[in-house]
Amino acid sequence: MTTGTFRYLDPESITPGIPPWAKVDVDYSSYARTSRTFPVTDISDCINLHSPTSFGKDIDLTGFAVFHSPAKETEFVNDHAVRNGYYSEVESLLREKLEPTKGKIRKVVIFDHTIRKHDPNSPRQPVQSVHVDQTPSAAEARVRRHVTNSKEAEELLRGRYQLINVWRPIRHAAVDFPLAVIDWRTTEPKDLVPVHLLYPIRNPEEDDGDDRGKERLPTPESLASTEGYEVKGETYGVLPNEKHQFYYFKGMKPEEVMFIKCFDSWSEGMKPNGREGIAALTPHTAFVDPETPEGTPGRESIEVRCLVFYE
Repeated sequence: MTTGTFRYLDPESITPGIPPWAKVDVDYSSYARTSRTFPVTDISDCINLHSPTSFGKDIDLTGFAVFHSPAKETEFVNDHAVRNGYYSEVESLLREKLEPTKGKIRKVVIFDHTIRKHDPNSPRQPVQSVHVDQTPSAAEARVRRHVTNSKEAEELLRGRYQLINVWRPIRHAAVDFPLAVIDWRTTEPKDLVPVHLLYPIRNPEEDDGDDRGKERLPTPESLASTEGYEVKGETYGVLPNEKHQFYYFKGMKPEEVMFIKCFDSWSEGMKPNGREGIAALTPHTAFVDPETPEGTPGRESIEVRCLVFYE
């Protein structure tokens, strides 16, 4: 166990009736953060490796799960290799780990990935803000956006579908700026605040619907401006709650991978026929572990965002 200081959405910085916003290409938002300190438990101390439906192994229980699964594709600097090599690995891994307990997967749509580096020259840094990547309306919009056949999209929306981030360290263990997750069972609906997600407006000739690899480091004077941006998504900011229980995988290695659930249509409160006891989402964030040794290499990681549809 360690401790961490976590940055939450500050309720005092929100104006009623005006949706807060955050930018995708830089860690900047219209709202302020407020900090709280919590104990953080090492997931590896809790996992029962012999049970696929136990704590830390079942995303329906807590909203997250950790597995040992070395990647075959390790050339993550090449965006083409990630899309054409690693994506297929991620789909196979989802099917392998989810189908035995969740049922047959009908379709997996991988629509995005982000590589983050704790490096001043990187446009995508570890995010130090407790958040969830998608709201229910954003998840539904993702289905309609990425399943191009409208009839098929409507059919898939009537069944069970999830939005899952598949996260792993790359190059070396994630000792610097590790990822922390909150047990879904310790959250409350009042913790979640919808936040508009702002994307840079692309010129028509370069806008192919894919923002990957197009990030640019902002200038200080452009940080607070929304000029040149448009709303193309919605996330949840998270308010402080003393009930939150944080977990991390201490020294998580590139051979290990974490599933982070961002949405589940079967969860109670997500759909009219939602089922009690099924985790809907997992608030998560990078944090500074005070036990990190001096000189530890900056964290590097990849997260792949996936829509998972069941029969």
